[in-house]
Amino acid sequence: MEDLAGETFAAGVAARVSPSAFFGPETKNDEDMQMLRWASTDALHWAAFLVIVFAILAVDLGVLNRKAHVVSLREAALFTAGIVALAALFAVGIFTGVLEPVFGVSGARKGLEFVTGYLIEFALSVDNIFVFVLLFSYFRVPPQYQHRVLFWGILGALVMRGTMIGLGAYLVERFHWILYIFGAFLVFTGIKMAREEERDIEVDSNPVLRLLQRYIPITPRYHGQKFFVQEVRGDRARRVATPLFVVLVLVETTDLMFAIDSIPAIFAVTRDPFIVFTSNVFAILGLRSMYFLLANIVHRFHYLRLGLSVVLVFIGVKMLVGMVGWHVPIGLSLGVVGVVLATAVIASLLFPKKAEAHPVVTHSPLVEEPEPVAPVPLPSSPEAQER
Repeated sequence: MEDLAGETFAAGVAARVSPSAFFGPETKNDEDMQMLRWASTDALHWAAFLVIVFAILAVDLGVLNRKAHVVSLREAALFTAGIVALAALFAVGIFTGVLEPVFGVSGARKGLEFVTGYLIEFALSVDNIFVFVLLFSYFRVPPQYQHRVLFWGILGALVMRGTMIGLGAYLVERFHWILYIFGAFLVFTGIKMAREEERDIEVDSNPVLRLLQRYIPITPRYHGQKFFVQEVRGDRARRVATPLFVVLVLVETTDLMFAIDSIPAIFAVTRDPFIVFTSNVFAILGLRSMYFLLANIVHRFHYLRLGLSVVLVFIGVKMLVGMVGWHVPIGLSLGVVGVVLATAVIASLLFPKKAEAHPVVTHSPLVEEPEPVAPVPLPSSPEAQER
């Protein structure tokens, strides 16, 4: 009898403290509240990661690069190594489960998904570097101001890619068949990349540049690291953009085009938006320092584009075979991606291309010329006077 009374008392207490005692019987509203709790927890995980990202950016701009200067190879190498080390620690934390209380992800599968996604993004970023070299050389951007362009370009890339990843995750969740469209697109992109020797960029005919020239007044001279200055014409002053702003916009639009290729590739590796975003962010954070580290030697990796094309085709096929129920293990995907990219890099070093067949794009030595004239078809205007 005493046991029965105790069980009755315990059942009564459990009933009084259960969620249904406060919110009524379990209904659709209870499910909505549970989803709200999960969403709140996920938001905390995302917020924790973003705090780390903004801390890295604050150290980069506010401490390491408070003053405009030419980034040395040593500085670029140390920053690149630091970002890669952070990405490696993040992966180890996922594998071991140490980071689960902070970011809510753990396990071998999640760890492999992050490493594979990061490796793909890291390799694709080398293609970005080649384009940055062309843009900076074409516009004769002084070396001490290139960091400012890349910093704000990367900040904009974080916002754009975060938006695209959120949209992609929503589409995949609502329309699963869109993965097969992504797969076909990646196969097409990979084949197209394999047939192109290098990315052909005609800056003169760039539609974004033409739009800027048409709707924004632009001065042909650089004015320190400013994006906009006040220009005086007669008694009237107007705000004009500098060539540095033009380069920034072209860098942003270039990254947007690259993201169209890379983000679908990551969704072939994982459906977890957090893994997609974090692998992208770590690759982007190291892009600025990688540019200063590899700008003068990126032309040597002439087989890397072929390797990237093979990776994109493989990832696209991986998505397409899911239509018939074939699933490629994540470990195998990581192995294929790693072997293909390593082979491309090693082959590039063992079989270098002749310099005359692949001319190197070099920067103009403008360190001692703080206000050079940009050799681009920008609207001519009187010499700007800053207020």
